[in-house]
Formats: sequence, structure tokens, C-alpha cells
Amino acid sequence: MSTTFTVRGGKPLTGEVTVRGAKNLVSKAMVAALLGEEPSELRSVPDIRDVAIVKELLKVHGVGIDWDVEGGVIRMDPSNVERAHVADIDAHAGSSRIPILFCGPLLHRLGEAIIPDLGGCRIGDRPINYHLDVLRQFGAHVDKREHGIYITAPNGLTGTKIRLEYPSVGATEQVLLTAVRAKGLTELENAAVEPEIEDLISVLQKMGAIISLSTDRTIIIEGVERLGGYTHTALADRIEAGSWACAALVTGGDVFVRGAEQKAMSTFLNILRKVGAGMEIKDDGIRFFATDEPLRPVAVETDVHPGFMTDWQQPLVVLLTQAEGISIVHETVYENRLGFTSALNDMGAQIQVYRECLGGSSCRFGQRNFNHSAVVSGPRQLEGRNITVPDLRGGFSYLIAALAADGISNIYGIDLIDRGYESFRDKLTALGADFWEG
Repeated sequence: MSTTFTVRGGKPLTGEVTVRGAKNLVSKAMVAALLGEEPSELRSVPDIRDVAIVKELLKVHGVGIDWDVEGGVIRMDPSNVERAHVADIDAHAGSSRIPILFCGPLLHRLGEAIIPDLGGCRIGDRPINYHLDVLRQFGAHVDKREHGIYITAPNGLTGTKIRLEYPSVGATEQVLLTAVRAKGLTELENAAVEPEIEDLISVLQKMGAIISLSTDRTIIIEGVERLGGYTHTALADRIEAGSWACAALVTGGDVFVRGAEQKAMSTFLNILRKVGAGMEIKDDGIRFFATDEPLRPVAVETDVHPGFMTDWQQPLVVLLTQAEGISIVHETVYENRLGFTSALNDMGAQIQVYRECLGGSSCRFGQRNFNHSAVVSGPRQLEGRNITVPDLRGGFSYLIAALAADGISNIYGIDLIDRGYESFRDKLTALGADFWEG
């Protein structure tokens, strides 16, 4: 358990914060550097724990690293890639699921890959079997052993045709990172097409990959024998930007989120307009501010891109506790992502969760005993409580609730937020939040 993070709520957040590269792109672009035979440079890199984990994993595989933390630039030289011991991989990976994405690049460079038992946020069914099945289809041999999983490709990897049952971001990333140097053609149907996926495709194309993205979620990859390096500026983190937007609105504040990009956030911005948020969209960021009008309830359904992103759902639920009326939230991406609402109810929120598909069409979780729909009644004054962080996004949502609450909240496990929110303590200070650690 980390130190106690204490928040005295009820103070509007005002000022400016800056968001840098998206967590969900930066770590994958760093892994992609393994595929090249020349150095790569990635810009707008946030100083978050996931980046530090990938950096160490690259280093144990022999990649030279030069990270300008303050400038947000990381340079990676893969010319001396080598095998790593499973104990070293396990020591640096911790509970991260990143090592599974190293497999394709390492199979191309070394002919083998080793991954330890994988962790990650417990928000739903996220099995690695999808990844292993993908690797098998490319011709890899998977051997599950006591201390991890050993994957080999004695005959190299060959392009294949894959159709995903669900447009999984992780599975799509696995295919891209594996197919670009596989022999022949790879066709991926029902692929994820999130902005972070498109940005990863841009990175790989800069390295020399040949990748086509169709309008029907089909990606065609023509394997090449050799890839070079890249220089790339990562797209901004739309999840972090949305989190600060909700924090500004729920506290009655006024925050300019420098780096927030309208195009990647358009679905989120539409929902905030419906809620009644004040908003000023500029070329270099977006200002979010509370107005004199009460917040309005909405019905929202999470979905894969271009739908409403599941990672925006939790901070939005906190905001909806302050809307006048009944809001409905239908989670269709992760079946267990509404578990965080019980702590909000302890703080005074009125949120009921249901197994039925509410507010939209039936989804794959319907009639399966998953509480994946929520009815949020508001406005409700939140009260300070003792809270334990359950996962990355839920944790920041608890922080938002504590900032809006009347009185003092003690938050435990706050260090988990460092995985995806750069310098959030400094940003809270800049916005005038009242908090301390001890």
C-alpha cells in the first residue's frame, strides 16, 4: 500500500495543464523500434510508469536508450538486440501486459521470445490467448512453461488471414507488430481503428512498412524484409485530456488542456456539449469550464472507435453525479468496468447498476450476469471518504470525485495513477487543488 493521498475537496480547479503523448500509443511505438535496424526517435513522450517499464524491457533486450525526460524525447538504438532472461523481464514488467507485444518483433530479430505471467488492471476479461492464437497463425510455436511462455519461430513467420471476433486494440497491435516483417501478405478483418492504432500505423510506415487501412475495418499488411528507424511525434493523450475536462467541470472550475486534440476527442466533446459544459476549442488545446446553467443528464454507450471510448466512461460517471436528472451509461467494451461505482455511492452518489443492456442496443454482455449498465441520479453532493484505487482509470475518477466532494478524502494506492497520468501531482498544484501526502 502506498502513502495516503489526502484531498480537501470543494475547490474549483482553475488554470492550465499540458498533455503529452498518448499512453496507449507511446509504449507500442517504443516496442516497434525493436523491428528496425536503425535508431528511432519518439517525441512528446510522457514521464509515466508504463514508459519507464518499456524502457527497461528494451534495455534488457540490448536496446540503447537515451531519454530526455524533461524534453519528452526518447531515442532507441536496436542494433544490438539480444536475448533476455525471463527473470529480468519479469522483474521489470511487474504487472504490465506490455511484454506480450514484444513477441512479434523479437521473433523477427532473434527467433524467440519469452514472456512472464501477465497482469494489468482488473477491469474485465483480457486474456492473452488472443495474442498467442495470433502468433500461432503466423507460424510461431508456443510452449507454456513453469516460469512463463516461450515462443519460437524456427521457420520464420508467414503472413496469414485473421478475423477478430471483436475489434480488440491489443490484438490489432499484435498483428501489426508481427505482420510487418512476416513473409507475404497479412489480412486482418474487424480490426480496431482507434486514433492510437492509426498513429502506430504511421510509425510503422515511416520505418518502411506497407500497410493499407480500409473503411470496413480491414487492414492489409505486405511484409518486408527490412525496416529502418523512425522519427515521430506521438498524438496527444485523449484519455488524460478527457479526465482533466471532467475534473474541471465537476468542481465548477475552468481549465485549459494544452495539447488536447479536437479530432481525436470529437465523440467525447459531443457528449460534453449535451451535458452543458462550457467549451472553447483552439488549435493548441481545449478550454473546459463550468457555466451558470445546471448540468444536464445524458444517455451514453461506450464502444470501439469511433464510438464513445470506454476510458472516458469512469470520469464521465463522476461528472453525471452532478447532472440534474437521470443519466444512463451502457458499458459494452469491458464487462466489469462499473465496479468502481460502489465507492462513489459511499461518497453520496446515487448509482444503480444492472445486468440488462440499458440505453442502447443489446451487446455481448447482455444476459450474462455482468453488471454493465448504470443509472446515475443527480445532482448529489459527494462527501469525503476513505477510498482505495482499483485500477488506473477508476483511480483517477476517484480523485476527481474527491476534488468535488465536501470535506476530506483519503485515497490509498494513488501510485497506480502514475502509470498513465504524467506529473498529476504537479498539475493538481498548478490548478489550485488542496491535497497532501503522508
